[in-house]
Amino acid sequence: MESIFGIHEQALLIRKERESILANNLANADTPNFKARDIDWRKEIKNAQDQMDAKKFAPDLEMTNSRHIEAFGDMTTGDYLKYRVPTQPSLDGNTVEAHIEKAKFMENAIQYQASLEFINGKISGIRTALTGGG
Repeated sequence: MESIFGIHEQALLIRKERESILANNLANADTPNFKARDIDWRKEIKNAQDQMDAKKFAPDLEMTNSRHIEAFGDMTTGDYLKYRVPTQPSLDGNTVEAHIEKAKFMENAIQYQASLEFINGKISGIRTALTGGG
């Protein structure tokens, strides 16, 4: 069954992961040689959409052997992380620029909230339909 929340369910998961990465960048702003990282948002949301589309047309797959390859994995390999190129490199090799990280963090938080509000609207609509409008 397709999720009633559409892509917003996956968007929340990606936004949550991105929040953690950006917070880690900010926490390491003074760590020598720390490299700021981020998620390629467009690529990850496209991957999530592609996975949703593939699941619509693929049969339910079951892993019956531990050596089977997982059909639809999650973002646990770290391959989805990209290093941020600094506009002003520091002498200690740290690429975190606090003002940029804070702006990205706030942008991500606002977009996370927007997805939550969309999902909340869907739930409210379903609740209204189930209770007869009142």
